[in-house]
Amino acid sequence: MEASTPRLSATLSEGPDTVLSAEVRTAGMVWLRELIRFERTRTRILTGLIQPVLFLFVLGYGLNGLVGSTAGFDFKQFMFPGIVAMSVVTTAIFSAVSIVWDREFGFLREMLVAPTSRASLALGKTAGGATVATVQGSIMLVLAPLIGVTLTPLLIVEVIGIELLMAVALTAFGVFVASRIEKMESFQVVMQLLLFPMLFLSGALFPLNGLPGWLQALTHLNPLTYAVAPLRQVVFSAQDMPAAARQRFPASVELFGHTLSVGTELAIVAAFAAVFLVLAVRGFSRTD
Repeated sequence: MEASTPRLSATLSEGPDTVLSAEVRTAGMVWLRELIRFERTRTRILTGLIQPVLFLFVLGYGLNGLVGSTAGFDFKQFMFPGIVAMSVVTTAIFSAVSIVWDREFGFLREMLVAPTSRASLALGKTAGGATVATVQGSIMLVLAPLIGVTLTPLLIVEVIGIELLMAVALTAFGVFVASRIEKMESFQVVMQLLLFPMLFLSGALFPLNGLPGWLQALTHLNPLTYAVAPLRQVVFSAQDMPAAARQRFPASVELFGHTLSVGTELAIVAAFAAVFLVLAVRGFSRTD
């Protein structure tokens, strides 16, 4: 720690522009490290696809026989945006496991004593995890034609943008939780306890209309609800859906009797992302 103090003082003495550029470079290196780690673990890409594919084709086909279709629009097509969201969220949250891994092997301590702020490390981790999660979720788009979902260039751009915002929010949340956990086993248990309620209460796997009041209240407190809804809305907007199908498979969120627009839902997700980023930076700043 003593050896790094003169280097930090020298950096600070060079002026705010130099300090800012150093912080950006640090965050960029951490971001790049996350991408290299992802690229070198090909099995991680495959295993990240297994669960969403099983939900889409096994659960989707199974429930489709019970739910049926409405004017040619079936339950698998309704589930598709939620499955894309599931892939993004699962990858985003569990990307923070690298913090626990680095702590156990001592690499995190070397990063923390470096002459740079811990905020840049937290932001780099968040950016890297969000990028990986966005890529993982975008891979799921290749399954769209198999279930009759139409993709357009504009739709793909909109979906990737929503995925990125969702990934930033959930990765920052994962970084905050990981900064407070020291053991790999504890992280896995805590994340499983948080992940599945968030997924099931977000509307990713079934419509939220018709739920009892107490469940609706929980869905409104779930940040993932406001990320799944705009994703489903932009996908549905590119489909040839009759009015009966739109009524049976609603895509938007109703809050206090008002139907939220896509912009409002994305603004809520952005607000959650900002809060989680602040918590991630603060949690990382207290990491030993």
